[in-house]
Amino acid sequence: MRRDAADEERFVELYERTYGDVLRYARRRVDEDAARDATAETFLVAWRRLEAIPDESLPWLYGVARGILANESRRSRRQGRTASRIAASVPEAPSDHLDRIGEAELVASALATLSDGDREVISLVAWEGLDAQAAGKVLGCSAGTFAVRLHRARQRLQLALAERQPAATADHLETS
Repeated sequence: MRRDAADEERFVELYERTYGDVLRYARRRVDEDAARDATAETFLVAWRRLEAIPDESLPWLYGVARGILANESRRSRRQGRTASRIAASVPEAPSDHLDRIGEAELVASALATLSDGDREVISLVAWEGLDAQAAGKVLGCSAGTFAVRLHRARQRLQLALAERQPAATADHLETS
């Protein structure tokens, strides 16, 4: 398909407006090199399917990036190189923040027990800051369906946290 100047202009505007968001989305899921590769591939798909991109483009781009990352993850599992990246993403902090490190490790440990789908649902809200409508678009479902998935994922996360630290979780739930 041949592109005209208006298509190029639209793509450049889209790229400049959303590149950083898509790269951050990928960085939260994979290492820097893989994130840059996935982001580049996402925009290659966007260029090829420019006419399919809706006005609210960011959820669409997240969905494309999600698919690209999922394909890479499946490829890695087949090759036996899959590792838990959530546990590795806990930042190191000075020793006077030991409580926060302990909490982060507890949450990372609990998240690691959840399915990929549950982690994705939670991360779309917690890390990407999407509402149910936009997150539903990323996953290809309605806002209502997404809300149900989020509710169930949060319940499973609470159970996983309770198994790891029953007293702390009970205290947190009472104060919430």
